[in-house]
Amino acid sequence: MHELLQVLLSPAVCGKPPLNTKVGSRIVGGQAAAAGAWPWQVRLYIRGGLCGGSLINSQWILSAAHCFSLVVYLGETQRKGPNSVSRTVSRIIVHPNYDKLTQDNDISLVEMTSPVTFNDYISPVCLAAKGMLQSFSSFPGSTSSTLQEVSVPIVSNTQCRDSYSSLTSNMMCAGLTEGGKDSCQGDSGGPLVSKNDTRWVQAGVVSFGYECAQPNFPGVYTRVSEMRVSTLASFRVMGQT
Repeated sequence: MHELLQVLLSPAVCGKPPLNTKVGSRIVGGQAAAAGAWPWQVRLYIRGGLCGGSLINSQWILSAAHCFSLVVYLGETQRKGPNSVSRTVSRIIVHPNYDKLTQDNDISLVEMTSPVTFNDYISPVCLAAKGMLQSFSSFPGSTSSTLQEVSVPIVSNTQCRDSYSSLTSNMMCAGLTEGGKDSCQGDSGGPLVSKNDTRWVQAGVVSFGYECAQPNFPGVYTRVSEMRVSTLASFRVMGQT
C-alpha cells in the first residue's frame, strides 16, 4: 500500500522542555535524567521488548524501521511513573528504501490512535535540517527503569567508515574513541539530539552498532536531515489496527 502522507510538525513548541531542567554533563556510561528533561522521549513496547522513539507532533512518533510497536508510553523518566501516558498504535510507516541488511534508511513513523496533550512532561522535539549539528549530542535512552542520558561526540563519516565499511550518507556516528558511553539494546529508534540556540533538535535515530560502547566502534544513527520526515511520499504502511 502506498500513499502520500503529510505530517505537520510543531515548530512553535518543539525542542523546548517546559521545565527547563539542567542536562547532565555526560545509556552506557550515562546518568539518570531529571523528570521533564526529555519530554519528547517515547518508549515503545514490542511484545515484551523495548524500542525508543521521539514525539514530533501530538499524534506522530519518529523511530527506527526495525522497530515494531503495539503500545507507546510518553512522559516517562520512571518506567510507568506518575507522568506516564500510554497510547496504542494505529499504523507503522516504514521508509520505502529501508534495507534490512545494511540498515540504510532505518527510519519509521508511528501513528498513535489518538493525540496526546502537551504538558511539562510531554512535548515534541524539533527535527534537524542540513547543517544543524553541533560537535556534541545528547542521547536519552530507554533500557533502564529510569531514563538515562549521555553526551557523546559526533564522529565524521570518513572516520566512522574505518569501523563500518557499509556506512552511507544517510547515516551518522557518535561515540568516544575509547568507548564507555553509548546507546545500547532497547535504545533503538530513540533520538540523538543537539542543542541549537535555545532548542533541542533531533539529529539522529538510534540504528545499530557493534555490541555496546566498544572502543573504536561508535554508535550508528539514521541521519534525520537526509530524511524528508515532514512529507513522506510513498512510505510503506506496515501495520494497522
